[in-house]
Formats: sequence, C-alpha cells, structure tokens
Amino acid sequence: MKPATAAQKLGVYLPATPREFQEGSVSREEFDELQRNPPQWLVDLRRNGPHPRDVVAARLRVSNSGLARAGMTEPLTTEQIAALIADPPEWLERERESYAEVRREERRLKERREETA
Repeated sequence: MKPATAAQKLGVYLPATPREFQEGSVSREEFDELQRNPPQWLVDLRRNGPHPRDVVAARLRVSNSGLARAGMTEPLTTEQIAALIADPPEWLERERESYAEVRREERRLKERREETA
C-alpha cells in the first residue's frame, strides 16, 4: 500500500515518519508487523505527535469539521492537545457540545431504526 494509506491506518502524520517509510511502499506483511511490533519511531509518533487531524479531533472530542471551523489546520502534538484540554478556548467548548449533540442524535436514530426493523 502507499505510505499515505499506511500512515492513515497507523494513525500517524505522514510527514513526521522516517524518509524510508515515506518513499517506499508498505506490503501487507510489513504493515501487520508494524502493528504487532511497532518500531520506536512509530511508538514515539503515536505518543507525542505530531498527530493527524482525525487523531487531534478524536482526542479533543470534536469533529474534523469543528477543527476546520476553528482554523485548526495544522497537526498538533500531544503537549499542544493537552494544553487545549486543560484550558479549553470558547471554540472548543462550543464544538464539543455540537459534536455531542450530533452523536446523541445519531444514537437516537439508530435506536429508532433498530426498533422498526
């Protein structure tokens, strides 16, 4: 698979990965091995970042769209994410509430579909 696909599946920011990873392709066996026995660079990236947008959104409990609305387009490190969580700006509080409301509505609709099925 392409490095971008592998990085996405591994939950890491591609430009922060080693050059060899970025320039090569990743076989299914290599990918499985990275998941089973992650090298130190992968452990460090997962722990410290920089993290891709979907990981940042999940850690902040907001949507990707919420990050975009707030102008958060760059990858963030774990330290930066922790600082936002410790002292949440107004946009983060607003986006968290919006995201929570969307999730509640999705659960309600899912339960309704299950009842009618």
